[in-house]
Amino acid sequence: MNRAEFNQFCATFPAADHVVQWGNSDVWKAGGKLFAVCGWADGADAFTFKAGEIAYEVLQERPGVRPAPYLASRGMKWLQQFAEDGLTDAELRDCIRQSYQLVTAGLSKKKRRELGIPEPE
Repeated sequence: MNRAEFNQFCATFPAADHVVQWGNSDVWKAGGKLFAVCGWADGADAFTFKAGEIAYEVLQERPGVRPAPYLASRGMKWLQQFAEDGLTDAELRDCIRQSYQLVTAGLSKKKRRELGIPEPE
């Protein structure tokens, strides 16, 4: 997945907002809450997303995937794919989708309803 494909995919989520910050990173939020970032790692695109407990433990063992700098160091369960040998495009899309669901599940029912975000599964 490249940066353009990442942005196109993230834009498909209800109430997803895009901003460019943190040194030209593409940052995606829903309801004001971060769910995905595409920035740089050693000159290549790096994709950062929130993960559930099990996914966090399992996926960080994959080549090209690591606990996300800054976020994981603060005890949060965020991962970063920093090399092409990490996740397949389909796996990365699934991880971003899960990140969106984890983040939006933390919003109030009222906020989700106002933003048109489906109820958590």
